[in-house]
Amino acid sequence: MKIIDFFRSKIILFIIQILILSLFIFYFGYQFNIIFDIDASSAQKRITQFIANYVLFNDLSGLLFMYFIWILVSIIPIFLYNEFKKAYSMNIMTFFFPNFFVYIFLYRYSRDYFDSKFSFHILHSILLILLIVIVSIGISLTLKKITKVKIEEQIEDLNVIISNIRSKCPNCGTEFNSTPIYCYNCNTKLILKSEENVGVR
Repeated sequence: MKIIDFFRSKIILFIIQILILSLFIFYFGYQFNIIFDIDASSAQKRITQFIANYVLFNDLSGLLFMYFIWILVSIIPIFLYNEFKKAYSMNIMTFFFPNFFVYIFLYRYSRDYFDSKFSFHILHSILLILLIVIVSIGISLTLKKITKVKIEEQIEDLNVIISNIRSKCPNCGTEFNSTPIYCYNCNTKLILKSEENVGVR
């Protein structure tokens, strides 16, 4: 299996995206504080708190941070897949899991906050996933167009090179896609002089 195919695996890519999100959250010290109004174990509280850091925010800076880290990690599948359908489906999957579990845990362990803020946060989650899809499609199509232009330029350059190295035997008129020393048809010696093929018996 090639290395690129390994990283294109959905599970591996999901882990990479979550790890990068975690690194940003840890590096910038981002913390969303949850008030638990229903009894929960310390492990349940830690898990809920941990997942909430990937999704929820308190103020404008938290909102901008959320948008920044999610847009950033959504670029990874775009370059790996080079196909917008696979890119945005991968990003939707990665975005779905923490959102799904954080709302489930909030409903179970922080009912008051869930009831009061669910509409607010779910609206922003929908807006963010729409933005991620738009970015995934936009960048993918842009990269595809750039790649297509580069390929066309390379083909054009190759055609120029091929046309420059073509030669013709002045004796029998046999055409070549290169500049051989001798004509295979009439055995005339071909000499390239001043960009012209001159036949010598």
